[in-house]
Order: sequence, then C-alpha cells, then structure tokens
Amino acid sequence: MIKSELVDRISFQNPHLYRLDAEKIVNTIFSVITGAMARGDRVELRGFGVFSVKVREGRTGRNPRTGALVSVERKAVPFFRSGREMKSLLNYYAHGSDIDPGRDTAC
Repeated sequence: MIKSELVDRISFQNPHLYRLDAEKIVNTIFSVITGAMARGDRVELRGFGVFSVKVREGRTGRNPRTGALVSVERKAVPFFRSGREMKSLLNYYAHGSDIDPGRDTAC
C-alpha cells in the first residue's frame, strides 16, 4: 500500500471527510512521527509497533569496485519493531490457522 492508497481508504471509510482532509491527517501523522524520531524520541503505537532510531557507529569499509579502504561515517537509521498484536495477526494469516489473533499465544 502506498500513501495515496491509504488516503483513499481513509476518505472512503469516513465519507464525512474530504479527501484533502484525509491527506492532511496522514501527512500530519507522518510528520509528527518523523519529527519525534529526528529528536531521538521513540514512538510507540500500541498493537502496531515501535519506531525508534538506532545509531550505526563509523567503520572502515571497502569500495566494492576498486577494493580501496573507505571511511564510513557514523549515521542514524530508522528502526521499526512490530507489536505483539501485529505479529499474532500476521502469523494467523500466514499459517491459515484457527488461532484467535487477539489471544496471546506466547503463554
């Protein structure tokens, strides 16, 4: 699913919203998540997952074409860890089983 499909689905499921309003909602949510991560904050959406930033330390790499040593600087990368409910739901559909996706199967 791409962002425009998400906007279309939100506007379809909420007929009282104009498509432009649904687009503003989606853009606002994404910008708030991005801003929080840029500040180094963690964003937790219960049942969905956690967005955070991990820092990769600098290292010495190798240019694959020439084989020369190259310095790779330290950088921040986005990281997503899915929530328990999402994992259960995905496994439920992946296995086609009759397990209730709302029930915690880890116990």
